[in-house]
Formats: sequence, C-alpha cells, structure tokens
Amino acid sequence: MNMERRAVQAASAAILAFFAAAAGVSAAAAEVKGAAILEHACGKTAVKQMGLVNGGNMAEAMKLGTPEMQKEWNAMPVEDRTMLTGMMKEMSVSSAQLSADIKAAGLLVVDGASATLTVKQEHEDANGSSTSTMTQQFKIDGKGCWISK
Repeated sequence: MNMERRAVQAASAAILAFFAAAAGVSAAAAEVKGAAILEHACGKTAVKQMGLVNGGNMAEAMKLGTPEMQKEWNAMPVEDRTMLTGMMKEMSVSSAQLSADIKAAGLLVVDGASATLTVKQEHEDANGSSTSTMTQQFKIDGKGCWISK
C-alpha cells in the first residue's frame, strides 16, 4: 500500500504538471515552510482543490484555477475531461493527507504575484528508498490565490 501511495503521489505530480508551467524564482522571493503554508491563501487553495479532486468534484476544483486554466479545461472534449477527472481522482490524496504532507515537508515560495508549492517526501522501506515531489503553481491577485498553468 505504501508503494501504491508513492506511485499515486508521483502520478499526481505529473498530472498537476499538466496544469502548471515552469517558473523561475527571483532573489526577492519569500519562503513559507511547513504548517505556516496552511495559513497562506495558496496553501488553503491547494488543500481545498485536492479535497475536491479526491471527492470527484472536478467542476468545483476547476473553479480554483485561473481563468486561463478554466478556459483550457472547458475547451477540452468531454471524453478527455472525463478521463483526466478519473485519473486525478484516483491519484489524489485526501485534503487531510495533503495538509499533513505540507506540514511535514512543504515549501511555498512566493514571488510577487506568483507562488510555487513543493512537497518533497523521502520514503524508505524494505524495498529501498524513493523520493516523491508534488509541485503546484499559483497566481495571486486581490481576490485570492489561483492554481495556474
């Protein structure tokens, strides 16, 4: 089961990467670590979105994305959205689990109107060790923190 969880987290990171683009971090970026992330608007958005995905409510989860991300999602054929919804639900964790993971190993880098959440975990068991990394990117505006592409 531990191996399945790691595989799910790795796959979740890959799917989230589908919705996130690479971003550089400037020297003026601020870092928020661990439990403090859960008090930040982007941390709250990440946990809420994961809970919605885990519960199979993609329509609500997508409302936490930027308008551009919502537009791309809605432009996809229904079959593609259905497939991605199933994959994301299967590979997601509960909001409680994501909160625990963020507390244990989360790093939120805020750089002006952009932010990147990274949760890196190292696992060891009888089969060896592995590392899983989840990365999610955000855009911040006066109305909140939105999952971005």
